[in-house]
Amino acid sequence: MQTLSGDHIAAWLERAADAMEREKVYLTELDAAIGDSDHGVNMARGFTAVRARLDTLDRGDIGALLKAVGTILLSTVGGASGPLYGTLFRDAGQKAAGAAALDLAALTCCLEAGLDGVRRRGKASPGEKTMVDALVPAIEALRAAQGAPGPDGAEGGGDGGGGAPIAEALARAAEAAKAGAEATVPLIARKGRASYLGERSAGHQDPGATSSWLLLRCLAATAGA
Repeated sequence: MQTLSGDHIAAWLERAADAMEREKVYLTELDAAIGDSDHGVNMARGFTAVRARLDTLDRGDIGALLKAVGTILLSTVGGASGPLYGTLFRDAGQKAAGAAALDLAALTCCLEAGLDGVRRRGKASPGEKTMVDALVPAIEALRAAQGAPGPDGAEGGGDGGGGAPIAEALARAAEAAKAGAEATVPLIARKGRASYLGERSAGHQDPGATSSWLLLRCLAATAGA
């Protein structure tokens, strides 16, 4: 597979809805340690709402599809996650405006635009125990698969000759996101509700980074199906 169509994006969102429902207890347990104990429930509710609307959304324009998903998440996911995930999808959708399919380079640009939106809205940087800690290494892995600089200017490790197939690159990105989420365990939270705990926030995995990893794992699984 060299490109993702609107149908692939819809299949990804279906898979993500299943994953968020399946993992909502786990995500809520993570949030209970350092947050408001609602991240899993909120994410499951938001992606269930997305799935309920998928048949009404235009799959011929991936940009419009992603922006619609962002709007749904913004209105249905509670807490800080709603604006952040809403921004992720809406900004990615702006980058994909009018596209019927995305190759690896275009998909990477869309996800990086979404990440930039999350960083602006949340005013978060890597190392502050947020979803950014999963998204940044994922984008870096996608850039490396193409031999391009990552979102923080790091040089990629690809050969520059077209890069890895999209499924392979996304699998690498999902693994990088998982490692990024796991690396939040020893961090002290600097943003959000968890930051109120100060040093007591260390020792717990960030729920937002974890749900971001799950989302990318679902995208990789869809591309590899």
